[in-house]
Amino acid sequence: MTWSGEAIIPVINIIFIDLMLGGDNAVLIAMACRKLPPKRRSKAIIVGTGLAVILRVLLTAIVLSLLQIPYLLIVGGLLLVGIAYRLIIDKANDLNVQAGTTFFGAVRTIVFADLIMGLDNILGIAGAAHGNLTLVVFGLCISVPIIIWGSKLILTALDHIPGLIYLGGAILAYTAAQMIISEPKFRAFFAAYPALKSTVTVLIIVGVLLGGWIHNHGESSRVY
Repeated sequence: MTWSGEAIIPVINIIFIDLMLGGDNAVLIAMACRKLPPKRRSKAIIVGTGLAVILRVLLTAIVLSLLQIPYLLIVGGLLLVGIAYRLIIDKANDLNVQAGTTFFGAVRTIVFADLIMGLDNILGIAGAAHGNLTLVVFGLCISVPIIIWGSKLILTALDHIPGLIYLGGAILAYTAAQMIISEPKFRAFFAAYPALKSTVTVLIIVGVLLGGWIHNHGESSRVY
C-alpha cells in the first residue's frame, strides 16, 4: 500500500471518527478499573484495551465483508447518518459501568462494554476505510493510545469546544454519503449524473448539521 493522498485521507477520517466516538470508551476504561489496586490498573487497561481492539478489528473486517452485499452500503450509510446526528445532539451519555474488583473482572468489563459501546465506531470506521482493513488497523493503532492516555483531554475538549462535535458529525455524515453513493447498484446512475454525487454529499452533511443545530438551539431556548 502506497501512502498517497487517497490512503492518508481515510486514515485521518478513521482516527478522527474513533476519537470523536471514543470519549465514552475512555471513561468506561477508567470506571472499569477504579476498584483495582493502583499497580494493577495499568496492566488491566493495557490487556483489556488490547483485547478490545483485536475484537474491534475482527468485527470491522466482518462489517467490511457484509458491506459487499447489495444495498447494504445504503443501509449502513443511513445508519451512519443517524449516528452522526446522535453525536451532535447527545451531549450527556449516562454510563453505568460496573467496576471490576479483580484483574480479570476489570478486563472482562472493558472488553464487553467496549464491544457494546463501540458498534457505532465499527460502522463509522468501516465506512471510512473503503474496504481496506490495513487502514482500519493503522488508524486504530494511532487513535486507541490517544483515547486511553488522553481521555480527560478529549472529553474536556468536547465539552468546551462545541465546534468539534459539529466537525465530527460532518465527517461521519460525509462518510455516510460516500457509502451511499458507492453502492454498486447505483454506480451506473451516478456515472450518468456525476454532479449528483456532490449534491447528495452536501445535502446529507447540511441536513445532519442543520438538524443537530436546530435541535440543540431549540433545547437551549427551552432551558433559558
